[in-house]
Amino acid sequence: MDRRFLLKAGFSAVVGSAISGAALADEPVRDIRAISDFDELWSTLDRQYCFFAEKRTDWNRVREVYRPMAQAAQTYEELVEIVRRVLAELYDPHTSMSGLPDGSQRGPISDLIAEWRNGQARISAISDDSVAAQAGLAIGDVILSVGGRPVEAVMRELMPQCLTAPDPEATAYALNSALAGLRGQDRRYQVSRGRAAPREVILINQPRPARPNVEWRRLDDGAGYIAIRSFEDDAVTERFDQALVELRDAPGLIVDARYNGGGDTAVARPIMGRFITETKPYAMMRRREGSGLGGFWTETVDPRGPFTYTRPVVVLANHWSGSMAEGFPMGMRGIGRATVVGTPMMGLGAAVFPVVLDRTGIRAQYSAEPVYDVNRQPRWLMQPDVAVPDGQDILAAGQRTLASLIG
Repeated sequence: MDRRFLLKAGFSAVVGSAISGAALADEPVRDIRAISDFDELWSTLDRQYCFFAEKRTDWNRVREVYRPMAQAAQTYEELVEIVRRVLAELYDPHTSMSGLPDGSQRGPISDLIAEWRNGQARISAISDDSVAAQAGLAIGDVILSVGGRPVEAVMRELMPQCLTAPDPEATAYALNSALAGLRGQDRRYQVSRGRAAPREVILINQPRPARPNVEWRRLDDGAGYIAIRSFEDDAVTERFDQALVELRDAPGLIVDARYNGGGDTAVARPIMGRFITETKPYAMMRRREGSGLGGFWTETVDPRGPFTYTRPVVVLANHWSGSMAEGFPMGMRGIGRATVVGTPMMGLGAAVFPVVLDRTGIRAQYSAEPVYDVNRQPRWLMQPDVAVPDGQDILAAGQRTLASLIG
């Protein structure tokens, strides 16, 4: 049973009984309903969340701090915000709420990435063709304020409150959440660059232009190029097969998994199967057993298709390759069929499970089954085989790497 089916099953099972957010917004949240749902959320993660060993979160302290807040919540919206804050205590982008309304705090994934260096929020990466890039922001710029408030003040409000000790990962989570702003709203920064006077930059809230989930072409050097922007739709596998038919005689192939937010193993695994002639392991996984993690089990890929592409392959990845788009490069490397070129990825290291709270219908997901490569190295720590510095051309680096593999 694949993960997407589990998500659909988990959500559909409560459709008939869950009270809609719209309905709840019209009436007070009764103490018993709020407390029962808080306890359900807290205990579910207490039993099944898989990354407590990697976090410095005092989960019992989370219960002490936020349970009285849930009990005092007067509206559905207040309870939603409390649940969002509870999940943020784990500073895990993969553990989050679903369907948050406009005006809610966004998570740490946006079109730019910053690092906290010497008391400054310095941009370290920017998504190509994004609003941030179009506004003229550049790597090395320092963001001084967000929405007219100092960055550090906004960070302080978003920092997990129940840590046993400081954690740079929690700081990075709070910083990048601050820069991501509020859902459905423009972002307004004050930015400095070198010795120039600080300037105001406004990033308009607008969706990126829609692009096909799969595109392909032949590059000038004759190599094949296939971009996969999602693993969420079954049609992606069919479109990839079409691309491979047209590029089957190419001396090498670049598969571009950049700016791909992930999806389903049921979509990505058959694509990997086009590159092998026998069943091979591509990942290892674990899940919670008691207070720790249980043993490893192996995930495999079966060969598939009317033909196998056996020539050299390069997979491109970047900071915006997430979840299954991290598992795909890792898996292609694991089956011995690709060299990975690019930057570190999002670091979303686990398969997620859904949780739908029984009384309010609040929906969320949490990291449940950590993923490792075939050598049992954590996916969330994966590094590319050929590292490309931020701001440099990853496709060009991929072409150079592929040319060296073709010989």
